[in-house]
Amino acid sequence: MTTTDLELNIGGMTCASCANRIERKLNRVPGVEASVNYATEKARIRTSSEMDAAELIAIVEATGYTAAVPAPPQAGPATEAEPSETKASSLLRRLLISAALALPVVLLSMVPALQFTNWQWLALTLTAPVAVWGAWPFHRAAWINARHGAATMDTLISVGVLAAFGWSLYALFFGMAGMPGMQMSFTLFASPGAGQHEIYLEVAAAVTVFILAGRYFEARAKRDSGAALRALLELGAKEAMLLRDGRETLVPVSSLAVGDRFVVRPGEKIATDGLVVDGASAVDLSMLTGEAVPVEVGVDDRVIGATNNVGGRLTVEVTKVGADTELARLGRLVEEAQTGKAQVQRLADRVSSIFVPIVIGLSILTFVAWLIINGSAEFAFTAAVATLIIACPCALGLATPTALLVGTGRGSQLGILIRGPQVLEQTQRIDTVVLDKTGTVTTGRMTLSSLTLADGQAEDELLHLAASAELGSEHPIARAIVDSARTRGFDVDSPESFIAHSGQGVQAIIDGRLVVAGRGSWLETEWGMNHTPAVTEAVALGERQGKTAIVVAWDGAARGVLVVGDTVKDTARDAIDRFQQLGLTPVLLTGDNAGAAKAVAAQIGVTDVRAGVTPQGKLDTIRQLQEDGHVVAMVGDGVNDAAALAAADLGIAMGSGTDAAITAADITVMSGDLIAVGDAIRLSRRTLRTIKGNLFWAFAYNVAAIPVAMLGLLNPLLAGAAMAFSSVFVVTNSLRLRSFKPSPAPPRSASKPAS
Repeated sequence: MTTTDLELNIGGMTCASCANRIERKLNRVPGVEASVNYATEKARIRTSSEMDAAELIAIVEATGYTAAVPAPPQAGPATEAEPSETKASSLLRRLLISAALALPVVLLSMVPALQFTNWQWLALTLTAPVAVWGAWPFHRAAWINARHGAATMDTLISVGVLAAFGWSLYALFFGMAGMPGMQMSFTLFASPGAGQHEIYLEVAAAVTVFILAGRYFEARAKRDSGAALRALLELGAKEAMLLRDGRETLVPVSSLAVGDRFVVRPGEKIATDGLVVDGASAVDLSMLTGEAVPVEVGVDDRVIGATNNVGGRLTVEVTKVGADTELARLGRLVEEAQTGKAQVQRLADRVSSIFVPIVIGLSILTFVAWLIINGSAEFAFTAAVATLIIACPCALGLATPTALLVGTGRGSQLGILIRGPQVLEQTQRIDTVVLDKTGTVTTGRMTLSSLTLADGQAEDELLHLAASAELGSEHPIARAIVDSARTRGFDVDSPESFIAHSGQGVQAIIDGRLVVAGRGSWLETEWGMNHTPAVTEAVALGERQGKTAIVVAWDGAARGVLVVGDTVKDTARDAIDRFQQLGLTPVLLTGDNAGAAKAVAAQIGVTDVRAGVTPQGKLDTIRQLQEDGHVVAMVGDGVNDAAALAAADLGIAMGSGTDAAITAADITVMSGDLIAVGDAIRLSRRTLRTIKGNLFWAFAYNVAAIPVAMLGLLNPLLAGAAMAFSSVFVVTNSLRLRSFKPSPAPPRSASKPAS
């Protein structure tokens, strides 16, 4: 049975209870699995039924909300305001007007010296627009939910505000509160017998302002947290210099197709993903990796759209466009991470769904109980309204999504992409980190690691002739020798003739001399050359280390040995130390031979080495570690790592790796630096701690405050302020994640040979 993944933008939600109700409604449909996130206002739906998006939208609308299929992310500047930006602006306008009207009401009600004759009627005039228009979002949401037989946190707010305003109207028109000369005094606590013929206009006005302030900070948190994603999508180039039939034409990036070629001059952005077909340059990849040092690229190197060309002129052949590009994929990963839902959030959603009806029941019970105990309707009403207001669990709905939004947003800025909130729980539990060798611990590129000269030979002559002979070969070993000679400043000449012997070596005429380079055994058997003890020992040492030893000969004799192999990343040893500081046991896992694996492990300080492992063997190793009671993180970059990444409790892919590895992983580290893997784990753990801290505050706050309000010991005005403060506290605590700093990089040095 095939499954389909859909995403819908949800409108009209005002609290976590709304999201939970939509989610439950969708999940009741056979074959539908839905997750609705209140913070991002999105629903992620997986369906195995034949329902299409229109039918799912109809279900959401029948629940009392709006839904729509989101437009695909576009690289480039937004043409209209983001929904979060519009919502924040609307709330700010409503908040400022309401606050300006409510402030005189609160001052008049709290300071008897300001209460002139008939002041209460001015207070009513100022409060009416606040209680009706200012609180309209809460009233509207409460009415919509009531029509569908549901009660949400907005129900608590609406009932509390309308009760305070309604009681005040009753006292003013039918009681003694409207009489000239009426005065009120402000007390921190309610007490039996107090408040006879008093009005609660300041409660209706101030509570509305406090809650609007909380909602505004919430909306601003959404806007700030989504800034990283918007900035990411706006990084793309707008135009490209298309190269066709030798002519350059400026065209929109959207018109490029796979196979087209375009020119990138120094200082320009690369238009889209492609392969360099001409030229060499340095490319600033900080957009992807956070690294400020540009990376050298040349022919056949892959380049990414939206990165900056800071060196020479490049001609690039398009390999990916539109939604297939790295930039678009990064946008999808970031958004996917922000629209998921962690287990801790599901707990908060379940609590909020049953919390509202219970609180309304407790408020009614409080009113009835105090009415029976002391017969004061005013005191009973005060306690009931305070119970409604103090219990509003907005902080529960904000605890997880705000921390998740800020944490994943900060991660995307640092080149750390967290696929979903469920990943956070895993980072807290892992105790073992399994590292693939090639491309993860090492660079994955062949380089010249050592050079041995026969007696009487010069290094410059050996490298010049060896590199010139290898220049005609496309083999990675040949390229490594050529690149090393050029890096060291030696001349590399085109051979006068060239013959490659597959799997053995090459022969070429250089400066009139026959130069042979290849396996030592091939030179002995095919060319009849006897090696000196120094050459024989150099070959044996290189092979013991799992590297390739190339013997170079001319004029009928072996002149030296070039040992070529992978190189360890210069931050690998530092990264292993930091893994151990995080309580993780490192394991090196590779399909390479034992000699190469042990040599690398010795350099980076890993004692547990598993060598000669096939892709199936990597998967079996992960499962065996899990059976032994370990919670395993796997770090890899290749297609052969994909199964192990998926099977691990936490899969971490290097961004320089293959799409298969990245797709199978839970976290992607764009820089390919192992140091950043430790940062990803630290950021995830800190985000989870923030979520747990937020939830603890929200739960503890409600548990402690509700009994105080029910006992009639809390003024409704203070109850509203305290409730709003809890939401502001949660948002502010989450925004602290924006200050997360990556680990300082160790002093840079040349990559170490993997020997």
